Order: sequence, then structure tokens, then C-alpha cells
Amino acid sequence: MAVEILKEKYRSKVGEVVLGATKEQGGTRSHTITVGGESTLPFLHFEGEVPHRPVVAMEILDMAPEDWHPCFKQYFGDVYDDPAAWAKKCVEQYGADLIQIRLRSADPDFKDSSPEDCAAVVKKVLEAVGVPLIVIGCGKPEKDSTIFPVVAEAAAGENLLLGVAELENYKAITSACMAHQHNIIAQSPIDINICKQLNILIAEMSTAMVNRIVIDPTIAALGYGIEYSYSIMERASNGALQGDKMLAMPMIGNIGAEAWRAKEANISAEDEPGWGEQEERGIMWESTTAMAYLQSGMNILVMRHPRSVELIKGQIDDLMKDNSY
Repeated sequence: MAVEILKEKYRSKVGEVVLGATKEQGGTRSHTITVGGESTLPFLHFEGEVPHRPVVAMEILDMAPEDWHPCFKQYFGDVYDDPAAWAKKCVEQYGADLIQIRLRSADPDFKDSSPEDCAAVVKKVLEAVGVPLIVIGCGKPEKDSTIFPVVAEAAAGENLLLGVAELENYKAITSACMAHQHNIIAQSPIDINICKQLNILIAEMSTAMVNRIVIDPTIAALGYGIEYSYSIMERASNGALQGDKMLAMPMIGNIGAEAWRAKEANISAEDEPGWGEQEERGIMWESTTAMAYLQSGMNILVMRHPRSVELIKGQIDDLMKDNSY
């Protein structure tokens, strides 16, 4: 007896954003990466199209990290002081699809590096790897406002993904992206209304920027409000499929940073013997967090541990297999 599979029909889809630019397109990347474009909920291939697989970026800093768990030294300790070598190792040895560099040294509480110094580091990383690049500021709005124009100009033609733009300080980074043709990360504090409002404000500065926005709804790690973060992303995905153009953008999440600051990932086995071996626990914490957000519609996952990256890329391979009926 034949069974009819009921299929949901959606009237719209998530927009596509192209990251990176090849030599023919005015950049130096070996290839570009397109994210978004789904016309169905995550991985329901039988209901619509999932044309582009989610991608995994690995996070690096422009200075040796002072707050990363010591377990990372065995993987990156030899390149902590060389962002270009660090990026190269992430791509060639650990299979990163993209590199996200955080310009932490620009923070006045650290080295207070100049915008020109930050731009020079970005240029070195671009020379070291061929994958598209995500560039994140130091997190201090006043300093970031001086960094973005210089970095954007220095990397003109590379089609970077620059971030983050927030409701209070989106104008400087949006202007830099408009002037030099880069993409932008619009970050909102786990609030669907602020998310939409920020996208509208960016679009009002330039309608062309609508196709260059990647949403960062901010996320929580496993056990730290992941359900709330998931629900916000799910609402954005559903809004996109129902035709809301101001929610129809791909999404990015800093999985590694959130997961590895949780005590469950960091506390030693000696302090909590019942929790198991620390590094394996941290890997599972990061991987489980990433897996949940894949199911909510996340397109770019920014991760830290090489083993977590390996596990999640394998899961993406399986999820991208067509299960159409």
C-alpha cells in the first residue's frame, strides 16, 4: 500500500551570501563560499532545496590567547604568535572551510594595536590561506569603529565577512562594508525584534547591503540557555521561509567561544571526577552545541577544537545526503 508523504510548501527562501572573491572577481581567494539559499527547514531535502552545505570556520586570534584552555596548546601552541601560520594550520591540517580572525590585540586592555597593525595582520592571513576570511573586531565599539574602515580598505576586493554590527554602533562598519564591498555580520542579543530592526537599519543605509548581511543572533552553549537561542534562530528561519525579507539572511554562531567558556568544558577531572576526562568532555560540549544549532538553521559554525571540527563536518556530510522520498 502506497503511503503519501505530506510535504510542507513554503513561499520563500533564505537569501544567499557569497564569501570571498577569486582573482577573476578582484580578490585573491582560491574559491568562494556561498551560504544560505534554503527553501525548506534544515536538511528536509524532501520538502525543498538545501543548495549549499553549512560550513565550519575555525577561530584564530591576532595574539596568543590568554583565556583558552591549556588543552589547545598541543594543537596550536607552536603558532599562537603567528596568525598567518595559525590560519594555515587550521586549513591544511584541520580542514577549516573558513578562517575567523579576532583582532583582540586592538583592545586597549591588551595591546591597543593600531588599525594599521590590524590591517597588516589581516593581509598576512590572506596571503597565507586561500579560503574566505571572517574578521571580527576587538569588541570595544569605539576602537572597532576606527579599525573597520582601515581593514576594509586594506582588504578591498576580498569580499570579507566583517563584524560585528550592533544596534548601537552599526553605522561605522556598515559604511566600511559599503565603501569596499564586504559582507557584514549583524549581531543582536537573542531578540528576534532587535535582529529584524538592525537588518532594516543596515538596509536603509544601502539596499545593496541586504544581500550582504549574515545574522549573528548570539548563542548560548549547551546547558546555558541553548533552548532560547535555538528558538530565536528557528523563528528567523521560519520567518524567512514565510517571506519576511528582513529575516531572510544566513546565520553565523561562535560555537567555540561559547562552549569553551562553560565550566562543564573547562573544569578538571580532578575537581569533578564524575564528569569524565576534561578534554573529551569539552569536545563533546562544543560538538553537541554545534549539532543543535545546525538543526536550527545555522549556516556558519565558528569552532575551536580540531576534533570537534572533524565530528561536525562528518555530521554535515551525512545530513546533506538527499533523503527525498
